[in-house]
Amino acid sequence: MEDTRVPEAAPRAVHPLAGGVPARRRLIASSLATSIGDGIYVPLTMLFVHGLTGLSLTSIGTGLTVAGLSALAFMPAAGVLIDRFGGRRVLIGVLALRAIGFAAYPFADSYPAFLTIALVVAVGMWASSPSQQSLIGDLARGAERDRLLAWDRSLRNAGMGCGSLAAAGMLAWNGTTGFIVAAETLAAVFAVAAVLVARIPRVRGAAKRPDARGGYRRVLADRPYLLLTTANFLIAFGYTTQAMALPVFLTRDVAMPDALAGMVFAVNTVLVAALGVPAARLTSRGRRTRTAALGATVFALSFAAFAALPRLVHGADALVAVLAVAALYTGGELVHSAPAQSLSVQAAPDHLRGRYLSVHQLSWSVCRTIAPMLLGFLLDTGPWHLWTVLALLVLTGAAILLYAERSLPPHTNLPHARASAT
Repeated sequence: MEDTRVPEAAPRAVHPLAGGVPARRRLIASSLATSIGDGIYVPLTMLFVHGLTGLSLTSIGTGLTVAGLSALAFMPAAGVLIDRFGGRRVLIGVLALRAIGFAAYPFADSYPAFLTIALVVAVGMWASSPSQQSLIGDLARGAERDRLLAWDRSLRNAGMGCGSLAAAGMLAWNGTTGFIVAAETLAAVFAVAAVLVARIPRVRGAAKRPDARGGYRRVLADRPYLLLTTANFLIAFGYTTQAMALPVFLTRDVAMPDALAGMVFAVNTVLVAALGVPAARLTSRGRRTRTAALGATVFALSFAAFAALPRLVHGADALVAVLAVAALYTGGELVHSAPAQSLSVQAAPDHLRGRYLSVHQLSWSVCRTIAPMLLGFLLDTGPWHLWTVLALLVLTGAAILLYAERSLPPHTNLPHARASAT
């Protein structure tokens, strides 16, 4: 693939972590704060909005879907803004946007007001990831960039778990008080995250070039990157299954109590938070495409094991078997996530990183938007249908990754290869 990046006027030495240790600590602290906010909001979205607005669950679900789909239309603009102003400034803006949205939720006294606030929050949520990854791309290079991405993933899982526990405590309050406290806590958490990012020094030389040639036409013409994005879209269904379909499957088809079914999510969260960084170090020794494909294959093996559970285990043995399969599933996530995320960042040319990452983020966003409908249909069809389709999706994604390998530049696929024109 032709190197599309614009060379600099003169070569210069780049510190592996621009801004030094303080910049890294502030970025990690901001990521932790953001993930705590997501942990409070995401698992209880419907209850949260219902408690604050009093709207029906049907109207809330419809409004959240409309807001999520509408927010996707803002993703191309987010990519342009990141390339024009840099990931740091855009991340500050979207975090502030989320803070304003949550602070306004208690005042949503009509359906149009709810839709407006939901759209603001959704835009901030979808745009956070590409701007955060772009900032990491500005701050670090090479193996240090991979390590920073690994810390970000690990702390996000830890923060999500802490946020879920905090949400449970807030819901113990009577009436709408707990939801109001949750809304203002969310506003404060995202405001703190924005302040932490604002304290990261602007990276010298990271300013984006407003005259960058090609724009989204260059992204859409980059066939290897589109292959990576397509593979990620297919494999992303494996990630959405855990929160959306697995609890229903375990309680309905494996006959596990609701409380025990929740243990699977807890085990996954703890393992990913604890093992995310060590796993990233181990997976950094091979080609990123092959390692990510291996993780997707482990996903498929875990899906086959889930499909066999209702026929093979019953009673007390079911919990042990489910936890064992959940550990296998988590292994697939640990093996796949680090190289897959690194591929999306490393394969993006510096001067168009915002556009590239916004396109890649669409693979996650579109998957999460349509997954409830697809997974619900498959659950109604039958348990083996669900796991068979999911296994085929992730295996197809793995095959696409291996196919894309031949057309990727060495520095994109090999963690320790020297990047040219950086």
